[in-house]
Amino acid sequence: MKKNILIAFMAMLPFVGLSQSVFDKYEDSDKVSAVVINSSMLKLLSNINVDVNDKEAQDYMDIVKSLKNLKVFVTQDKKVSEDMLQTIGKYLKTASLEELVKVKDKDANVSIYVKEGKDEDHVSELLMFVNGLDKISLEEGMPKIETVLLSLTGDIDLNKIGSLTQQMNLPKELNKASKK
Repeated sequence: MKKNILIAFMAMLPFVGLSQSVFDKYEDSDKVSAVVINSSMLKLLSNINVDVNDKEAQDYMDIVKSLKNLKVFVTQDKKVSEDMLQTIGKYLKTASLEELVKVKDKDANVSIYVKEGKDEDHVSELLMFVNGLDKISLEEGMPKIETVLLSLTGDIDLNKIGSLTQQMNLPKELNKASKK
């Protein structure tokens, strides 16, 4: 009997690990700036009263209400950036995400991936990876950024993503994920 319980436990172990994100390892790194907002905080944010006549503010609140997690990781370190790229590569092989947008220019590379949602206008996960940012000139005194990794999970309406990027000051490239 003990042997069967042990086998069942070992078989379930990989699924227990899936509840945590593969990107959580960056939360405690000294070489990564991290912003992690979980569902409890997002529920609190969704209770803020907004002007119902302001469509952009209402879209923002609708997106916030539909999110489960928001994670942003930023690094200046090339080694951490390379590790993020490898981690994303491994994650994409198992996570059933499809590339929605890829933008390459002389300054930076932006890739946006999504996981199918309840219909074609919704996704259950949105992952954005931006690297090569160290080549972009920032305001004087601002540190050079190498890479940004953004992960959103929930029931995300792609038609309203623009209001989220503007209100939370997220990278404007995320607007390219919008269906509009």
